[in-house]
Amino acid sequence: MEGVPNVTRADAAAAVRNPLAFIAERWTPAPRTVRRAALSALVMSVIIVVTGGAVRLTGSGLGCPTWPKCTADSLTATSEMGLHGAIEFGNRMLTYVLCAAVGWAIIAARAQKPSRRGLTRLGWAQFWVVMSNAVLGGIVVLVGLNPYTVAAHFVATSALIAIATVMWQRAGEGDAAPRPLVGGAVRQLVWFLVAASVLLILVGTVVTGAGPHAGDSSEVERMPVDWETVTKMHAVLAWIVVSLTFALWFVLKAVDAPKAPLHRTRELFVILLCQGAVGYVQYFTDLPEALVGLHMLGSAVMWIWVVRVLLSLRERLHTGPDLPAAAPGDRLEPASS
Repeated sequence: MEGVPNVTRADAAAAVRNPLAFIAERWTPAPRTVRRAALSALVMSVIIVVTGGAVRLTGSGLGCPTWPKCTADSLTATSEMGLHGAIEFGNRMLTYVLCAAVGWAIIAARAQKPSRRGLTRLGWAQFWVVMSNAVLGGIVVLVGLNPYTVAAHFVATSALIAIATVMWQRAGEGDAAPRPLVGGAVRQLVWFLVAASVLLILVGTVVTGAGPHAGDSSEVERMPVDWETVTKMHAVLAWIVVSLTFALWFVLKAVDAPKAPLHRTRELFVILLCQGAVGYVQYFTDLPEALVGLHMLGSAVMWIWVVRVLLSLRERLHTGPDLPAAAPGDRLEPASS
C-alpha cells in the first residue's frame, strides 16, 4: 500500500498562493478529460436555461421573495413556502453545480500540457458571466420579475452558452493559427446567419416579456407591446434563419466544402425545423407550459449549433515539438463531437 506523500509547508503555502498552478504542477489531464470538462460546463449551461424556464412556467419566480436569502429570516426555502419555494430555491442551488462544472473546466484547461492560455481564458470568461448573471438573477427577484431584467438574464445565459460552446470546440483542436475551409463569401453568409439568430433570440425575449407566462401568480409587469405582433415578427425572423441555413447548405454543396461545415449546417437545419414545429404548435394551443419549456430548450440547442456552424468554417491544427505545422495544402477535419 502506497503511503500518503508528505506535504511540506512550502507546498501548503504554494497551494494557498496559487492553487491552480499547484494543481497543474502535479496533474496532467488527458485531452479527452479536458474536452469532457468543457462539455460538462456547456451541458450545465443548457440545464440552467431549462430549470430557469421551469421556475417561470410554474409561477415560482418569487417562490423565494428576496435575495441572496430565500426569505428575510432563512437562507433556504421553508416548508411553509410550498412547492414554489422549493422550485425557486432548487434553481438557485443549481447555480452552484454550474459553478462547479465551470471550475472543473478551468482547472482541467489550466493543468493541460503544454499550457493553453486561450482555453483557460475561455473558462474564466464563463466564470465571470456566471457570477454576473447570478447577481442579475438576484436583481430580477428584488425588482419583482421586471420583464426587462428577465430578458437580460436570458441573454446573459445565451452568451454563456456561446462561450462554453467555443471552449468545448477549442478543447478538441490545436493551437495553430485558424485556417479557413471555405471562401470569404461563404463566411459572410454565415455571419448573416449568426446576426439573424441573435436577433431571433432577442425578439424571443420580447415575446416572453409580453406574453402571459409572467413567472408568478401575482400581477407582474409585462412589456408594453402587442404580443401578437411581436410573435409574428419572431416567426418571420425564424423563417429568415431557416432560409439562410438552407441557402448555406446549398452553397456548401455547390463549392464542395469539407464535411464538417456541411454536417453542422444540415444538423442546424433539422434543429430549426423541429424548433419551428414546436413554436407553431405552442402558439395555436394557447402556450401550454410543457411546450414553452421545450421551446426554450430548443432555443439553447439551436444557438449552440449556430455557433458550431461558425466554428466549423475553419480548422486549427495541432502543433508541437513532435507535430510540425501542416502545409498549406493539407486538410484535417475539425473535431465534430
